[in-house]
Amino acid sequence: MRAFSCLTLVLCCLSASMPQLKAAGKIRFNRDVRPILSDKCFFCHGPDSKKREADLRLDMRDSAVEMKAIVPGKSSASEMIARILTTDPDDHMPPPESKLAKLTEAEIGVLKQWIDEGAEYEAHWSFIPLDLPGATKGKGIDGLVAAGLAERGLNLQPVASANTLVRRMSFDLTGLPPSPEAVAAFEKAYASDAVGAVKGLVDQLLASPQYGERMAVDWLDMARYADSYGYQVDRDRDVWMWRDWVVKAFNENLPFDQFITWQLAGDLL
Repeated sequence: MRAFSCLTLVLCCLSASMPQLKAAGKIRFNRDVRPILSDKCFFCHGPDSKKREADLRLDMRDSAVEMKAIVPGKSSASEMIARILTTDPDDHMPPPESKLAKLTEAEIGVLKQWIDEGAEYEAHWSFIPLDLPGATKGKGIDGLVAAGLAERGLNLQPVASANTLVRRMSFDLTGLPPSPEAVAAFEKAYASDAVGAVKGLVDQLLASPQYGERMAVDWLDMARYADSYGYQVDRDRDVWMWRDWVVKAFNENLPFDQFITWQLAGDLL
């Protein structure tokens, strides 16, 4: 992203007469095109019918193609590109009165390449199911880690000792060190059945009340939770019930989508 920003800055300093750059590889709508259209075009030609001009929607392929704004495979015949490149202030897009910045040479190059490649649209990225590489399907996190290591030419670290494992798992899942008795019990179980000992300890830690408290810490930090307002007006805030609910949600293994929905909807539920 930084490299792209630097490239754009350099291009803005160059003469407008330079030919548009062609992006490396096939253009992706969500990654490369949607951000440009969203910033420079959707205000007047997007989903908001109250602000839409000329009844043109550039967020929908059928509308853009039907009105010849985009001619798939022919950027030179696409009205959108013609309007972007024209020097006539009455026809130029975005229009001067919109106060939107003109498209950079790099952005124009991306749009032209995208149209020449067929102007393929994509649904919003949040609605596209994730497609894991074949090598990782059915293998969970272990498959992803193995694939990442192989890609970088790295190998797994040697198996940790029982003492190290029990400490790692305890800190990771509860935020607390294991007691000496817990360490001794795990080492004994690990010596006779390593896999069973690990599974048993994980189940035990997940079932402990400290698990919810540990998992809630990061969530509450991101939400800027505090029991008081702090600084000059340091009075209490009555938000502890939400804190306790977050802890309870983790301890009861509330499905994550439901966890998010309930917090976004709040009192509307």
